Amino acid sequence: MKLKLIFFISSVFLFSSLISQEVNFQIDEDSWQADFKFQKKKVEKIVTSYQNPENKQTFDEMYDLINSSQKSDFNLLREDFYNGYNALELPGLQVNYVDVLNNIQTKSQIEKQSIFFSSMNDRWSNLNPNKLNEQELLDYRIIGYEISINLERISLERKWDNSIKINDKESIYSVPFGKEWYTYLLKRWVDISVKPNELFEFGLKEIHKVKLNMDRLQQQSGLSGVDFEKYLESDHFLIHEPNEVKEGFIKMRNIVDVNASNIFPYITQIPNVNIEKGTNEDLAHVPAYYNNNTFYYNLFDEPFNKRQIGWFYVHEAIPGHHYQSSINTLVNRSDIQNLFWYPGFAEGWGAYVEHLGKELGAYKTIYDEYGKWEWDLIRSVRVCLDIGINHKGWSDKKALAFWNQHIIDKEEIAKREISRMKRWPAQVITYKYGEAVLLSLLKEAKNKPGFNYKKFHEKVFEHGDVPISLLKLYDFSD
Repeated sequence: MKLKLIFFISSVFLFSSLISQEVNFQIDEDSWQADFKFQKKKVEKIVTSYQNPENKQTFDEMYDLINSSQKSDFNLLREDFYNGYNALELPGLQVNYVDVLNNIQTKSQIEKQSIFFSSMNDRWSNLNPNKLNEQELLDYRIIGYEISINLERISLERKWDNSIKINDKESIYSVPFGKEWYTYLLKRWVDISVKPNELFEFGLKEIHKVKLNMDRLQQQSGLSGVDFEKYLESDHFLIHEPNEVKEGFIKMRNIVDVNASNIFPYITQIPNVNIEKGTNEDLAHVPAYYNNNTFYYNLFDEPFNKRQIGWFYVHEAIPGHHYQSSINTLVNRSDIQNLFWYPGFAEGWGAYVEHLGKELGAYKTIYDEYGKWEWDLIRSVRVCLDIGINHKGWSDKKALAFWNQHIIDKEEIAKREISRMKRWPAQVITYKYGEAVLLSLLKEAKNKPGFNYKKFHEKVFEHGDVPISLLKLYDFSD
């Protein structure tokens, strides 16, 4: 009853405020004090009147009317946002920053976008989300998320000169307002809440954590550090026949897909995943990738390391990208959600499930697990390198020196990755940041009584992929 009364009184003030704004009502300090006394008496009368049982029903009806109006306003906003956003025909998310800049629209189109998002922002800001249901609240938050990030993009696009020559052999740091563009791309790719300097420190902590886990496995092997490294480089781990590589992945699929049903929901509803050797030359610089129900592994002109089979399959197939993208067709998703794709969630999920390799049967030996940490070290180093190259302006020489400080004898991979980060700023950070948030949520959930993997993952995927900062707002207490 008290909450209804407070809500009603607030609405009276809001209504009075809106009327004042409508007629541009101006008051000086003395008038404001007089008006405050008048409003105070008005509230006292409302409270006294509400305590009268004869008036209570009328107040409750007014409350329901105001509440219904709020929801009607939101439904109209949601519909207008959906239709207006589609009408703008904005370019999709581009991984190469040169494509991002080359796809900037004309000045008149940018102004049209500005009017749309500013108008939506005004309406969004005036809504009270407290009475929205769970799906409506998620849509409300996503609309606010997209309004904010698009207004930031528009402010940068207004300053862009289309006559500037750009190429992806130079980092985005080299273009006008390069640091600002990179900060925007971090928010677009990773999450709206992230900041470059904080992510750099996060990367350093991840490097340290990964090295500790690698040391742990070396000690478990019973070998000295030198002998352990020699064994890792031995022919024991190499597959020389291309057909045997595919056979290895098929065997892994048979093991993992069965075990996945114990800790992940919807497994029986996920279509079978195909396994093929990669053929896309544009993706030859990545070890593996997923597209259209198929997991592709890249096989170069050198033997394939069997330590990569477990985590490759888990990351790209089931319960990784194939599973995650399939789930979006099974769970409750709104039209607003289906407008957008959030890489921080998608790539973070792929990296997160690698940590469950033992439960999935993918890591039969410490060396299978070590293969996961070997690439995790590269991912962690890339967090710092990406920010160093694209926000701090590091040269290739400085970037390579940082790499060699943490990773030994992999300079060819380093050069490939440095070129990738210059072309694709911010993209490589999605893996580590999303993974870290999911692991943090898992840790919190495990500390509560009655923890169940399947229920936890069902909650994560309640609405499919969402911005990472919004996933953190979910209630995992059930």
